[in-house]
Amino acid sequence: MEKQTIAIVGLGKVGSAFLEELLGQSNPSVEIVAVVESADTTGRALAKARGIKNLSIDELIKMGDELDILFDLSDVTAVRQELRDKLRVSGNRHTIIATENIARMIWTLISSGTSLPSAQAKPDTDYPRGYARD
Repeated sequence: MEKQTIAIVGLGKVGSAFLEELLGQSNPSVEIVAVVESADTTGRALAKARGIKNLSIDELIKMGDELDILFDLSDVTAVRQELRDKLRVSGNRHTIIATENIARMIWTLISSGTSLPSAQAKPDTDYPRGYARD
């Protein structure tokens, strides 16, 4: 099977739990190559401890075709739109943006019966650039 390179944007409760679960899997065909998180979260610390780069959105977009799947777990509409716009402008037609719904489906397939946490949603205006919404 071909290796899938993954990035996660947003390492609040949902993103941190998802990152931890993915890192607990022993699948050589999935590699987490980057995260995007500006706040000090447990997920950001875990990514750093595992040698996973914490990039800006612009740095992530510059990865181009090196990135297969981008999980947007920020739950911030403005971030999702920024990702889409910047991927389009870059000409990247390879990288797929996967939302929290896709992450939840994957979670049910790989987790040991625990539930993926829910974000405690607040209006997007409270998080103009912070990705740790939850």
